[in-house]
Amino acid sequence: MKITIISDRAIRLEAHDGPLTIEADTAELSYGPFHMLGSSLAYCTYSVLQSWATHAGIDADSLLVDVAWKFAENPHRVGEISVSLTWPRLPAERVNATKRVAALCAVHKTLTHPAAIGIEVKQ
Repeated sequence: MKITIISDRAIRLEAHDGPLTIEADTAELSYGPFHMLGSSLAYCTYSVLQSWATHAGIDADSLLVDVAWKFAENPHRVGEISVSLTWPRLPAERVNATKRVAALCAVHKTLTHPAAIGIEVKQ
């Protein structure tokens, strides 16, 4: 897999031979916590779609997953996330099924139904 940092608010995930790599077009872009959040959603989405495509006989080699986010101001956090799938070899009659399958990603479910978070300090 290859993750490309597009901006401070977007990443792209694509299939790539070899180990997972994280790249940026410029030295000014560094991989931070929000990129990690976007990457986890992209990787999870890609994984469920690739598995489904294999069983459905659909070529997923051309699948790209772009994740972008907008920040909310108060409190400072991600307020909106968008997932864009580019899949040139996807049959047109499979578009709606693809959306349903993508929503099955466990990270997607976690973000739409947030987990309770506890914080503990140990000394």
